[in-house]
Amino acid sequence: MKLKLYLPILILALSVVPAHSQTGEIPLPEHPRPDWHRPDWVNLNGTWEFTFDPKNKGMEAGWASGNTGFDREITVPFPWGSALSGVEDAADIGWYRRTIRVDPTWKNRRVYLIIGASDWETTVWLDGKRVGSHQGGYVPIELELTRHLKPGEAQQLVIRADDTRRDFTLYGKQGYGNARGIWQTVYLEARGGQYLEALRLEPDIDRSQVAATAVLPAPATDTTEVALVIATPQGPLQATITIPAGESRQSLRIDMPDARLWTLDDPYLYEVAATLGDDRVGTYFGMRKISVANLPGTEYPYIALNGKPVYLQLALDQSYHPEGFYTFPSDAFMREEIERSKAIGLNGIRIHIKVEVPRKLYWADKLGLLVMADLPNSWGSPDAAMQAESEYTLRRMIDRDFNHPAIFSWIVFNETWGLTRDGKYTRDTQNWVASMYYLAKSLDTTRLAEDNSICCGYGHTETDINSWHQYLPGYKWDEHLREITENTYPGSPYHFEDGFRQGNQPLLNSECGNVWGYDGSTGDVDWSWDYHKMMNAFRTYPKVAGWLYTEHHDVVNEWNGYWRFDRSEKETGMGELVPGMGLRDLHAGIYLSTGQEISREVTAGSQVEVPLFLSDMSGRDLGGPLTLRYTLTMTNPLGQNREALSGSLEVAHTPWMQASLDPLGIQVPGENGLGLLAFEVAGPDGTVLSRNFMHLIVEGGTEPAGVRRITQKPGAWTAADWSGKVWEVLEGRKANGAGSGYFEYTFELPAGPAAGDSAYFLAELSAKEFFVKDRENYEADQDFMKGSRVAPSSNPNSYPMTDEVLFPSRIRVEVNGEAVDTLTLPDDPADHRGVLSWHYQLRDGKLREAGSYGFLVQVPIPAEALRRARATDRKVRITLQTEGEGGIAVYGAGFGRYPLDPTLVIAD
Repeated sequence: MKLKLYLPILILALSVVPAHSQTGEIPLPEHPRPDWHRPDWVNLNGTWEFTFDPKNKGMEAGWASGNTGFDREITVPFPWGSALSGVEDAADIGWYRRTIRVDPTWKNRRVYLIIGASDWETTVWLDGKRVGSHQGGYVPIELELTRHLKPGEAQQLVIRADDTRRDFTLYGKQGYGNARGIWQTVYLEARGGQYLEALRLEPDIDRSQVAATAVLPAPATDTTEVALVIATPQGPLQATITIPAGESRQSLRIDMPDARLWTLDDPYLYEVAATLGDDRVGTYFGMRKISVANLPGTEYPYIALNGKPVYLQLALDQSYHPEGFYTFPSDAFMREEIERSKAIGLNGIRIHIKVEVPRKLYWADKLGLLVMADLPNSWGSPDAAMQAESEYTLRRMIDRDFNHPAIFSWIVFNETWGLTRDGKYTRDTQNWVASMYYLAKSLDTTRLAEDNSICCGYGHTETDINSWHQYLPGYKWDEHLREITENTYPGSPYHFEDGFRQGNQPLLNSECGNVWGYDGSTGDVDWSWDYHKMMNAFRTYPKVAGWLYTEHHDVVNEWNGYWRFDRSEKETGMGELVPGMGLRDLHAGIYLSTGQEISREVTAGSQVEVPLFLSDMSGRDLGGPLTLRYTLTMTNPLGQNREALSGSLEVAHTPWMQASLDPLGIQVPGENGLGLLAFEVAGPDGTVLSRNFMHLIVEGGTEPAGVRRITQKPGAWTAADWSGKVWEVLEGRKANGAGSGYFEYTFELPAGPAAGDSAYFLAELSAKEFFVKDRENYEADQDFMKGSRVAPSSNPNSYPMTDEVLFPSRIRVEVNGEAVDTLTLPDDPADHRGVLSWHYQLRDGKLREAGSYGFLVQVPIPAEALRRARATDRKVRITLQTEGEGGIAVYGAGFGRYPLDPTLVIAD
């Protein structure tokens, strides 16, 4: 994320005028629980009176009775401190007040106030009478108002939220934006005199049944019947659950003939209407099964959906919004979050250390995207209070979210955060962590559970998934995956704490990427290059059942997302290199890998072999062989492209095949340049199933014919003057001038007869933004955890990835002091197109403007200027002068996108 894009977000976060109060709309007007909704309800979102209580005097001063002036307004349900709340964060305790009027038709109903979530201790009064209190920041608060109600009359509802920091509370990563006070929808709900507490729907696809368990809030005084109507494609199914007197729950198995399964391609939801007397509830479920099954033809355990292995391709989803923090601005935005993941070919997300908003889970159910659900972590130690808080929240989140078919696993802890005492992960704590795994399994037998999503030297205890976190530069993935696959097997202690051993769990790299793989993190960089190498490597190790990339979107101080924090696009550049290619190709079910190395130096005229590995994770029977088409396109030192060779191969295909193919032999062209070897894998009907590519850097060959080239290294300027800074990258492979100023390069014409009067200046140039890391004084030692606010370009490794915000530079080109052209350098980009900038990086854990590249600039030299130069000192001086503050970067043959130095080209 570039600094100029990020600043408006910071400014918005300080705004005190919420958009909803300007328009008069009720924010998030939809029912917050499609999975559990009653027809009679009233949304209380919108403008509330509000005041802070920094000295915690409100209780003693009687504020619960309205005995104070509420001095501001807040937009509920956005947490205070967020832009959408309209209130700056000024204290740990806040008081809310508004008038409610209950419909007289609810007179004989039981009326509840429901707060989807409020952090942390929440207390409610109605007309000054205390209704109840709740402790916990992530699960619903349900308080009965019935005995205090005066239906049809105006009544005063007051809520106090105390978010004073307590080490034992589950805080997650709220440093990205605190979920202070109310952060989910507040509403009133009318229930029957006797009502349903829960209806758990457990699908059994092996028997084509669903087990329905009705739960009452208290034991029934008489025999009680719960009528169910399940809408199916064949018509409604009806069933009745009979709960005997003295019991509070009862189960019934219901046959589901011709059951339509919930799949990622067809996420069919069965809607259910439940009636208990005058209490009516709507919910839904999906007929699906989560299990472990071997990848066909192997003994590799995979997570399976409906018995079919799923190669997990997931993103870590911090689930934050720049203006709402934990709370999204609209239901449409939540739907779009799920659609974004599916659009790039992912099949799941991991909601990171946050109990997710139910409507976002609904869209995952509705659209077909798998979800790993984390329990939030504390930042203290695992004392009795922290353990109680964790157990309570785990029980409530599983109870609330049981019916969501998209959720396939529960993750109890993350990276051992909050589990150490004085820096030690003790055996007592390990045993408690194992007990939490068993608690999750006892609460939900239908899903997988993990004890601890591990990293940083810690291991598993008891778990259904052998997960681990690893962040590496692209060049280390093959070595890492080889080590993992050689050391993991049933009975292995690898990844496990002493006394615990691996069983038959699927392997999952449950956080990965290049961020933190380089010294001190990467900051904001092009992730697509290392990502490409990582994907190529993963697909050659099918024993690893999937990966989880960090992350879905940028957040505050992490810029490695597929999208920016505001969800604007980043540009990988792959689609320009290979038309039609995008991230979906790197996530394709049928994938052709050329191995970890996606660029190679080769000798002109030589024969090279390119390794090929075909990975089919789709399991599709295509009814015939695949066709592998390939094309080698060369770019010469003049920036000219030509197709050097092409061909095709027939590849026998079987579903789920994981096979090394015969290497592809390539006759390297005889001329120097940069080769792009592009591949397409097509099915028997000609449909392109996936694309991939690699680069060949060809050296030791011939030069372009018909011209003379006089070159200078980017760092060999003869004069330069810049208002910001001037410096070289990687020993002169690139020259940077920031601010306003100029570079001058001098080319000496060859002695002897004139070669001709036709000449031009050729160079790869871009704008040059003056990043924080390049200024003399900046804070290099930054805390990148818990939401520290730093500029995206402040990390020494960073070079912000190309996105929708351009940074152009207008420049003037002069020849021997005379202006001959003006042009605009559109941006200062960094993405996959910066092939040479990536290829020539030193493999030392640091990045030096990786992925940066420029635009090919060709400026004709006036014939008269050329003749005058020959008649005098035989020198042509090219001056690149900015007409503003956009800077200039000059790329050489070993940096950027084109294999050329700044060049004077003279026709023979």
